[in-house]
Amino acid sequence: MDYWQLSGKRFVVMGVANRKSVAYVIGKSLEANGALVEYVVRSQKRKDEVSKLFPNAPIWICDVEDQQQIDSLAVDLANNSQSIQGFVHSIAFADYSDGMKAFHETTRKQFLQAIDISCFSLVAVSNAIKGLLAQDASVVTIGISTTKMASESYGFMAPVKAALDSSLAFLSKSFSRFSKIRFNAVGAGLLKTSASAGIPGYVDAYLFAEKAIPRGTGVTTQEVADTVVFLLSPRSSGITSQTIVVDAGMSTNYFDQAIISKVSGQ
Repeated sequence: MDYWQLSGKRFVVMGVANRKSVAYVIGKSLEANGALVEYVVRSQKRKDEVSKLFPNAPIWICDVEDQQQIDSLAVDLANNSQSIQGFVHSIAFADYSDGMKAFHETTRKQFLQAIDISCFSLVAVSNAIKGLLAQDASVVTIGISTTKMASESYGFMAPVKAALDSSLAFLSKSFSRFSKIRFNAVGAGLLKTSASAGIPGYVDAYLFAEKAIPRGTGVTTQEVADTVVFLLSPRSSGITSQTIVVDAGMSTNYFDQAIISKVSGQ
């Protein structure tokens, strides 16, 4: 039984880097449900690596900082006449090469590059492929569980992700003029990914998250991927312009007695 109604439908997943990537698990989950999945990566080097993970899938190259490459991606995708039922935007970048600094010390170059890659790319790619998307397609991006908390371990990316969240409503509204395409996000809690491991201080924050989550274990990449698959499926047709938080209840448990006792020394 094709409960998720994904079998034989075409999806494009952007952002696979390795087996720990959220995009990788999303792709595998879609394929397991009979979907036809194509992948978009940043460089030829990454394509060579990802082709080993998905040897039978089409893999396209697109550096989203280059509009010409975005336009070329649309042309490449158009060579397949089947409409795209869903698009997954799972890319983000922040330059922490100088280490983690106070937010007010963020440079203009750092912030604008992060906005370009992590947020505006969703707008740019969606616009470029709008004619290839099915009338009832679903677009899903990967956000974070909260953009209101000033987590020092995440640096200036939370305001960038806040912009990404806000763009969902505006994209849904503007696309509604000619389609029923939906835009949503999954607000993931702290995950064990290669990208997150490179963020200064992230590991300590992850260990805290495990203590703050009621069940005592962190959010898994599969849990995030499963929510993405739901949002891509017709089963979520009534959901749009939303960020679905997947944090295993961490945001409800900051005042856990065990955490308080450890801080207070009682």
